[in-house]
Amino acid sequence: MQGDGGVQGDSGVQTGAGPQPEPIRFFGTTWVGHDEGYGLRRVGAAAGSLLAAVAACLVLRFAYQGLEIAAVGGFVNMLVVVMFAVCSAIAFRKTWEGFSSRPTGVVTPDALRSLRAIGFVGVLLAYFLRSLVEAPGEKLHREEYETARAQYEKRRATRTGNPAARKSKGGKPRRR
Repeated sequence: MQGDGGVQGDSGVQTGAGPQPEPIRFFGTTWVGHDEGYGLRRVGAAAGSLLAAVAACLVLRFAYQGLEIAAVGGFVNMLVVVMFAVCSAIAFRKTWEGFSSRPTGVVTPDALRSLRAIGFVGVLLAYFLRSLVEAPGEKLHREEYETARAQYEKRRATRTGNPAARKSKGGKPRRR
């Protein structure tokens, strides 16, 4: 969550006081109120990731044909296919899990960068499928944002205000 600021805007996004929603790639903070073209952005993200996945599969097919032309052998061809399939499956799973929870433990997103680069088709498919339901990562961001807002409101409600403006027991304000 971002810092403190002021007044709530039209989309429900705090523009001032309290925690600010974290922007999501391609969606900004439109995920909070589902406004400003949120639906069109979701359709665009889903179509774009699906088209990119199809293009990636075509590129992989050309690479495989290049291996066949080079006659590197059946073992290498099989090894390349298995490597891309396994890396795509792992990349899909890790990307999908990243939409609903923050990474914990030793394995960080940076540690998986090379695996996701090889299994990029899995990442694109995960992004496509998640875009059909919500903005990728929206559920996680919404939970964190609502938790932060609730904590902020709770802290704000328990404040006693300006001690200098408090009334003394006699009903008159204290003077300095």
